Amino acid sequence: MTEPTQPEQQRPAIPVDHDLDTQQFTSLMRSSWGGNFILRPELPLSVLIPCYNEVATVEEAVRRVLATELAQEIILVDDGSTDGTREVLRRLESEGHASLQIYYADRNRGKGAALRQAMQLASGEILIIQDADLEYDPRDYPILLKPLHEGIARVVYGSRFLGGPRKAMNFWNMVANKLLTLQTNVLYNAILSDMETCYKAFRRDVIADMRLNARGFEFEPEFTAKVLKQGIRIYEVPITYNGREWGEGKKIRWTDAFIAAWTLLRYRISD
Repeated sequence: MTEPTQPEQQRPAIPVDHDLDTQQFTSLMRSSWGGNFILRPELPLSVLIPCYNEVATVEEAVRRVLATELAQEIILVDDGSTDGTREVLRRLESEGHASLQIYYADRNRGKGAALRQAMQLASGEILIIQDADLEYDPRDYPILLKPLHEGIARVVYGSRFLGGPRKAMNFWNMVANKLLTLQTNVLYNAILSDMETCYKAFRRDVIADMRLNARGFEFEPEFTAKVLKQGIRIYEVPITYNGREWGEGKKIRWTDAFIAAWTLLRYRISD
């Protein structure tokens, strides 16, 4: 007999007007997720934000990350934006946010290249990847961080397919996601539900000896392949997802699915 479904509790907003001490943080986590864990001070968080032509969303995305008050540093790499994004970022810089560091590439190189640069610049012991759009909600950070702070995982993925609230995505996008995740599971003996998710949180030591080559959207399959080849089991948690449409600036294209499939196969065979 199945257990009756409990109504979903609405998560409280994380306060932004004062610093959270450990007791306040754990109390907030208990009320947010029905669990409790200690925020370990020896595991500071770096949030990595690759950004390209996101003038309509980048400011709000950064402010949402700042509002969590969980990141000791926010590393944003602007990848050659030409739509006014840089003017928005310079205004944010002028506000003097101590945790916010912004770097400007001289040309567009791709998401993977921006992330590799951000990883080299980050100093935190835990890293979370955050897109500069509003598809992923930083209020999900606590559920991503909990397995890392409890020491039960070294890599955590936020899955869009584990029952969390989500805006319905395009059918063919969903099919491509499912097929690529299935390919990942077959090639690397895993049971992931969402390989292509943006929300990847991981300990710094996971990438210490990892050579990453991706320049574009093939970062997701390359990173996943190399994590799994280390023998690391990826821990998945449900997240919220508010996918945007092509007309709203979504950049990934159907051709990227074939590149991702080749990337998974390539790194199964070699490094």
